[in-house]
Amino acid sequence: MIDYAKVRRMMVDNQLRTYDISDLGVLSAMNEVPREIFAPADMANLAYSDRPLVIAQAEDGETRHFLAPMVFARMLQNLDLDAGERLLILAGALGYEAAVAAQLGVSVSIVEPDAALAEKTRQNLAQAGLSDDVTIIDKPLDADFGVADGFDAILINAAVEKRPEALLAQLADGGRLVTVMGDGGRTSRVTLFVRSGEVIGDRPLFDAAAQPLKAFREEPGFVF
Repeated sequence: MIDYAKVRRMMVDNQLRTYDISDLGVLSAMNEVPREIFAPADMANLAYSDRPLVIAQAEDGETRHFLAPMVFARMLQNLDLDAGERLLILAGALGYEAAVAAQLGVSVSIVEPDAALAEKTRQNLAQAGLSDDVTIIDKPLDADFGVADGFDAILINAAVEKRPEALLAQLADGGRLVTVMGDGGRTSRVTLFVRSGEVIGDRPLFDAAAQPLKAFREEPGFVF
């Protein structure tokens, strides 16, 4: 039988601490949350793999992934979250990212338009004892989520091929958005967007692989 607590500690020590993850809150949260319960039962033994892992498929054929632990942890660290802030997560891997973020004391919402995956996410969060700490929103991934003052942070748990303007417009002043920019291949980079008044700047952080979301794919241009 696998000692998941031991494997989780090895993930923190061998994958995260050696990949510039120094935020004690992030390290503690990822050591606390049992990643295996958010994976399908037949994939639980792969939950702490150091690479992306497909864990579910929506009715429209789009998949949901665990990003590599070190990639997700570094994305979360760069959001620099404070307790009480409002975090929106898109394409959450059946609740795992939300569970980790909830340990940091933030108010978390997950966007999951697929009814079956949303229900599985609720079950996973209940098993983790977080049913009351995370809100699940059943709207399209690129919708207007109706938060008057905007979100303090947005995490897209996937790649986007084009600048996510509709989401950037929903950031509060000082808000941050982090995602993998690109087609998910070798040239893709985790990018941090920061809003200051009406200006939204961006900064590439590090290379990472991720599956691109259909809602944020670049439309093919005309080719002569």
